Amino acid sequence: MNLRMAVLLTNDDTSAFASHFPNDGQKVVEFLKPLRPEWSYEVVSVKDGVLPARSRDFDGYVITGSPASVNDDSLPWVRQLLDFIRAVHAARQPLVGLCFGHQAVARALGGLVGRNAAGWGLGTAPTQWHLDRPWMTPPQATTTLMAAHNEQVIRMPEGAVCLGGSEFCPIGSMQIGQHIWTTQFHPEMPLVFMQALLGYLTDKLDADTMARAHASLANAADVPLFGQWMVQFFDGCFERAQ
Repeated sequence: MNLRMAVLLTNDDTSAFASHFPNDGQKVVEFLKPLRPEWSYEVVSVKDGVLPARSRDFDGYVITGSPASVNDDSLPWVRQLLDFIRAVHAARQPLVGLCFGHQAVARALGGLVGRNAAGWGLGTAPTQWHLDRPWMTPPQATTTLMAAHNEQVIRMPEGAVCLGGSEFCPIGSMQIGQHIWTTQFHPEMPLVFMQALLGYLTDKLDADTMARAHASLANAADVPLFGQWMVQFFDGCFERAQ
């Protein structure tokens, strides 16, 4: 099937550091395209106030991460994105939210997002899966992905199910209906980017946070596995829609 996928770009970082790497929308496309080359992909610059006119304009959606806060109502594009998420949910369109996308889904649908009292999740982080789902094949009890967040979902929306998490981030992944799946973490983020990010943040965060982040990189990220799960999640949504 030649399905149309929209990657909703929410990363509004315009720093010189960010300009040295593909934007987060491009990262997601580069991550998924080898797995489903027959799909078409379009990066939609939500951070610039651009959104599809209708949820049905695309077959499926991925929302990227962002240094912005989903609680920042001074940003018009954040409010617009929350409205669009509600429209996607009402239409039962397939959607995967990554980091900021995970949090945006939670807030849009009635959950609560806030600062983690334990500080930054940075480097790599585990998700212990409490529940398995048909798209999680081959199964794995714990996955590791890149992390870069100081806010997280504190309370899920009504009807959401927590699929997995950790002591540091209890709501690490949510499912809503059969059409929305989210993760607090970054399957699209390569190791080289995280290494560069930690270098960039060296004088911006406290020494203990940085030391933990560097040490965590000894744990390899389960990128190929999580990519397989993501496309299988979309496959299941599309098959049910037939």
